Amino acid sequence: MATHRIAATPTTVRWGVFAHDIPPVITIASGDSVVLECVSAGGPEAMPPPESGFTVPACVAAIHREVPRGRGHIITGPVAVEGAAPGDMLEVRVEAIEFGADWGFCGFRPLAGTLPDDFAEPFLSHIAIDRARNLCRLPHGAEIPLAPFFGVMGVAPRPGFGAISTIEPRAHGGNLDNKELGVGSTLFLPVWAPGALFSAGDGHGVQGDGEVCINGLETCLTGTFTLVLHKRQGAAPALAYPRAETATHYISMGMDADLDDAMRLALREMIGFICARTNLSRQEAYQFCSLAVDFHVTQTVNGEKGVHGMLRKGLLF
Repeated sequence: MATHRIAATPTTVRWGVFAHDIPPVITIASGDSVVLECVSAGGPEAMPPPESGFTVPACVAAIHREVPRGRGHIITGPVAVEGAAPGDMLEVRVEAIEFGADWGFCGFRPLAGTLPDDFAEPFLSHIAIDRARNLCRLPHGAEIPLAPFFGVMGVAPRPGFGAISTIEPRAHGGNLDNKELGVGSTLFLPVWAPGALFSAGDGHGVQGDGEVCINGLETCLTGTFTLVLHKRQGAAPALAYPRAETATHYISMGMDADLDDAMRLALREMIGFICARTNLSRQEAYQFCSLAVDFHVTQTVNGEKGVHGMLRKGLLF
């Protein structure tokens, strides 16, 4: 299978938008891999000052200058997959992630984040990334191990949605902010538009579940993704909602403005997954979730909040 590479340039990225009618940057065959260079989502105001000593990738200035700024993230793509049609499923294997900068940023502003009324002034830190030691170092001295992943991975949304912001995650994926989706993970997405139109961005060097202040460690990442198309069988869609898998766990997801409803959706998705893979009844699967599935708050800052359920492999199948 072939490997394709897309650099981050003003013609290969867009700012803050998912839509079904954005022309693909490239069209690839199912099973091919694509290397996407993704830059930090911040605007010029988030860039480190020259005296910091940090290096800003050369493409960033041109992107800031030439790409219309939207409400959300800078994402690279879209990548079309030959033969993809609504009702199919796209399997996204995260094969590799490389850092594209020696720094990242994390911050917040008033009236945003999980505590929108608690902080009256904006706060932003530029944080050093030590790739050799696999650590980031905060200005106050604390060091945190790196665990990179892409906060945004998604396909085009339903055509009826038109152009939507990259901020709110939905059934097309998008701003999932799920820290489990690092190297070796697989994300499964329902296809809503011809070609699927996969994009990625919002690189995070590390993030805690909840992402409570708005940001993880926002940084430039380059990802290698293998895209595999699964055609629908019969009238029913191959997949209705995003789910994922790692070497150790099966992962369900739920997104809703109400965190309780996000939890209910993630739970129903896990019950449905268990029933599809076993002979358990819905009652038995519900009981099993209470005993053995861990539900985590993915993020509480994207409008549509997130919950993900973690089922350890080997417990049922």
